Amino acid sequence: MTKVTLTINNQKLSADFFDNDTSKALMEQFPLNVTMMNLYSREMTYRFKEALPAKKAKTSGYEVGDIAYWAPRHSFVIFYKQTGEVIGELQKVGHIKSDVSLFNGLGDTKIKFELEEK
Repeated sequence: MTKVTLTINNQKLSADFFDNDTSKALMEQFPLNVTMMNLYSREMTYRFKEALPAKKAKTSGYEVGDIAYWAPRHSFVIFYKQTGEVIGELQKVGHIKSDVSLFNGLGDTKIKFELEEK
C-alpha cells in the first residue's frame, strides 16, 4: 500500500492506495489537482479524457471511503455515502482512512492528490 494525502478546502484526508495497474497509473500523475463533481449525493467524480488501465475491473459493491475507477466513463471516484448499489467494471484503487463526511452536501470541488510526505 502507498500512503496518499487528499487536500480538500485546506482539509487533509489520508488514504491507502492499493498495488494495481490503475493505482500506479494514477500515482504517476501526482500531484494531481482535479475538480471533482458531486454525483448522486454519494460520490465525488472526475472523468479523465483518456482511459486508465483497469485489468482487474469487476462488478462490485463499495464501502464508504473507497476510491475507485469506473472504466466505462474513465471516472475517478470517491464514495462517501452507501446506497447498496453494485457497479459493473469498477476497479478499486484505494481507501480513505479519514472521516469522509465533509463531502456531504459539497458541490463541485477542487481536490489535490499527492504522495504522503514521510
